[in-house]
Amino acid sequence: MAGGGSSRGSGGKKKARIEIIPLIDVIFFLLATFVLFTLSLNKPAGLPVTLPTSETGIPRDPNGTATVTIMADGTPAWDQEPITLQELINRLTTFHANHPTADAHILINGDTDAPWSQVVYVFDQARRANIQNVFIETHAHEGS
Repeated sequence: MAGGGSSRGSGGKKKARIEIIPLIDVIFFLLATFVLFTLSLNKPAGLPVTLPTSETGIPRDPNGTATVTIMADGTPAWDQEPITLQELINRLTTFHANHPTADAHILINGDTDAPWSQVVYVFDQARRANIQNVFIETHAHEGS
């Protein structure tokens, strides 16, 4: 074609061009996917409760963890399933049999208004089941 600009070299071959805009789009898509996936990894396993606040709390490791939630009325739940006290004992025993390593632990996710006696009961039953790592989940205190 006369007068038209061509991207052909002197040999008649087309020069290779790297399109940067589609590359940027792909990188942003991968970044967004990674961020959303990472945010979904650390969801609490217990039922939603009002956690007590703590200034010295540390982040928990969700690996090898079972969450026991104590609701405001004292009802226990295993992960997100409400259970009876007898079921709690059975599940603690089964949990220890399935996770005999030292890194397995129980996380008590107790409501601020839950009876303290229920929390102590969960501690005692976990120790009876030979689970040594029992932690209380708290909400980080904002400000100092």
